[in-house]
Amino acid sequence: MVVVGVAALLSGCGAKLDNAQEAALVENAIANAEAVAENVTREARRDRLAERAPVRDAWVGKWIGVEGLVLEIAKGDAPGRYRITNTWSVDAGDSGTFNGRASEDGIVFRRGESRVELVAGNGDATGLKWLAGKKDCLIATPGEGYCRD
Repeated sequence: MVVVGVAALLSGCGAKLDNAQEAALVENAIANAEAVAENVTREARRDRLAERAPVRDAWVGKWIGVEGLVLEIAKGDAPGRYRITNTWSVDAGDSGTFNGRASEDGIVFRRGESRVELVAGNGDATGLKWLAGKKDCLIATPGEGYCRD
């Protein structure tokens, strides 16, 4: 349909497409349609996984890291969905709000180009001496954790 529209538009302007150009338009339209279908399928799969994953509502609230780092989890707009506000470094600009979803082991979200999965643990498992001994913690990445007292 897109190809026909582009071809009609070009022919209306007096431009004529040769077979190679028409074939390229068709190939491009098919590739775009396949990419859209793949994204829709991937998102639907993620929704199903979030619905089936264990609920992480007990994790809702504020979690404290070291040196002023903070992780705050709020319920999202659907079961298994969460809104995560996070300051993960003392560097300027290393904070933001992200959409997360429940996973088999925790809550998954994208922080920039990185996939982060919050998992339950204790202060010793964070690898941070300032959190050692704490019992109720979430681990984001090696050396990055947040605990509640």
